[in-house]
Amino acid sequence: MCRQSIKSVKRLVIKVGTSSLILPNGKINLRAIDQIAFTLTTLKNEGYEVILVSSGAIGAGLHQLGLDKRPTTISKQQAVAAIGQSELIKIYSQRFQSYNQAAAQVLLTRDVVDYPESRRNVINTIQELLEMKVIPIINENDSVAVDELDHLTKFGDNDQLSAIVAQLSEADLLIMLSDIDGFYSANPMTNKEAKLFERITEITPELESAAGDEGSRFGTGGMSSKLKAAKRVFNNDSQMILANGRDPQIIFDILEGKTIGTHFASETY
Repeated sequence: MCRQSIKSVKRLVIKVGTSSLILPNGKINLRAIDQIAFTLTTLKNEGYEVILVSSGAIGAGLHQLGLDKRPTTISKQQAVAAIGQSELIKIYSQRFQSYNQAAAQVLLTRDVVDYPESRRNVINTIQELLEMKVIPIINENDSVAVDELDHLTKFGDNDQLSAIVAQLSEADLLIMLSDIDGFYSANPMTNKEAKLFERITEITPELESAAGDEGSRFGTGGMSSKLKAAKRVFNNDSQMILANGRDPQIIFDILEGKTIGTHFASETY
């Protein structure tokens, strides 16, 4: 399969899932955050325009409070997210500063990008930050987002948010880092015959049936949400890579065009 189109990428969105930021024991994965800061700073220094969409607020909040599971009520979940987001951005800021790289927090809700005027403001803010050589760190504003029939402010999960950010910023590529090597024909944890798709050019009913719905106990996104994000990427005539975020420096190999993970792109790429 050809990934030559990736070598011409200039602006990219990197999405990091909770599973890459929170260790199985519930503690914050400081090494992963440091590697993310190092990798993205290096990319910026090489001339790329980089936007980070980071999950992890709930997981970081649970760690801060010494809790081992998500609260059941919305208000408590939002309070935990508020605590965790503060801790998460503090760590990100410290690590980026150690590499002399400025970063900025941008918290969004769905209604902000749905309304034309606020949508333009978001686009302008991201553009200005990139022109200032600052790396935007974007997350959903979990402490205020709600999901009601007449007041929809949630994105659903950060897989969807990252695809929307890629669209708003007119990014050339979305790299989605997860806890799996890519998209498989079945769950590789339970099916030894599962095969990794190196390239997907359209989202078919067969692919949707192969996707599960469960995320981790700290996060919300599963394979189904990643397919939904890929659909949005296809509709925007862009491309996406789903890869394992165990080592964030894998991004360097992806941008060199190496066959890593699953490449979601139309036949034109």
